[in-house]
Amino acid sequence: MLTPSRLVLARKRRGLTAAEVARAVGVSASSIGDYEHGRRRPAAGKTAALAEALGFPVEFLEAPDEAELPCEAVAFRAAARVPVPRRDAAVAAGRLAIGFNRWLERTFTLPVPDVPTVEHPDPETAATMVRGRWGLGSGPAPTMVHLLEAHGVRVFSLPVDCADVDAFSFWHAGTPFVFLNPTTSAERGRFDAAHELGHLVLHANIRPEDAERQANTFAGAFLMPRAGVLASVPRGPVTEQVLTHRTHWRVSALALTYRLRDLGLLTADQYGVVCADLSRRGYRLAEPDGLTAREGSLLLSKVFRTLRDRGTSPQQVARELLLDPAELNTLLFGLVVTALPGESQATTRRGRLTLVL
Repeated sequence: MLTPSRLVLARKRRGLTAAEVARAVGVSASSIGDYEHGRRRPAAGKTAALAEALGFPVEFLEAPDEAELPCEAVAFRAAARVPVPRRDAAVAAGRLAIGFNRWLERTFTLPVPDVPTVEHPDPETAATMVRGRWGLGSGPAPTMVHLLEAHGVRVFSLPVDCADVDAFSFWHAGTPFVFLNPTTSAERGRFDAAHELGHLVLHANIRPEDAERQANTFAGAFLMPRAGVLASVPRGPVTEQVLTHRTHWRVSALALTYRLRDLGLLTADQYGVVCADLSRRGYRLAEPDGLTAREGSLLLSKVFRTLRDRGTSPQQVARELLLDPAELNTLLFGLVVTALPGESQATTRRGRLTLVL
């Protein structure tokens, strides 16, 4: 029997209107509305047609309700500029990730969330506090995805069809989730991870534009801590020095330049000169000679390696989640290689396993 909320979830994940789904399955738009509100059930064969049109197994549409995730609970980047269907698709992906995480927690013992939330209005202080709590000192941050995972943040890939959302995060039932855009540079990926950590830590009810500014300031302070930068970067650095130090801090040249101005190591005029020079050299839209690879997931890599060793393929995991394997891969793309060859015939051994990160 069709579950109305599951139909809505599948439709929104695909970014489709009720009218578009109706045309694909040969019914009226009002019929889709009736199905989604539970006013009537699809005729025989129509559930299968809906599943085919939406790219989800029939079992997905007939499963119990999935966890709700209000759009207002999600911290979006530049939300006003993102089309509503794309935001809805991203939120739908978040709901699928919640279901996947629930499956992971039944199968493995995952790191317990250790992300403090503060109401302090100063993101610089908040970043310093989190670095101290996590024992990071004043040096460069380690691999950000691994760091977040080790402290209980569930990190997933943002589906490529939602790339204009950029990155987002939310709390659900006491667990923090972060979604990263797999199409950006490695340096941008690190900054996005720190930015979304800022949203999770600065869990305050403020205007979206203010929340974005605070998260940006938090990210800069977290990746380039005041004490460490002041101790290592000379006052008034020229472009070549900025390029040398951005390698040490594993950030983009422009992010470091902004941070140096924020810390008073560059005057407004010096900042303008360095930014103009970086732009001429092609550093505004890219990061020539930067980090060679984006950060991947240690947790998910260990999950799928362990499952493979136990005789469980990614295709089997997708079936247990009632998802098409391609849909599962959208949550993992760029974070872990899951396209393992063939279907395992081994018997899956159950039992919770602890992942050490």
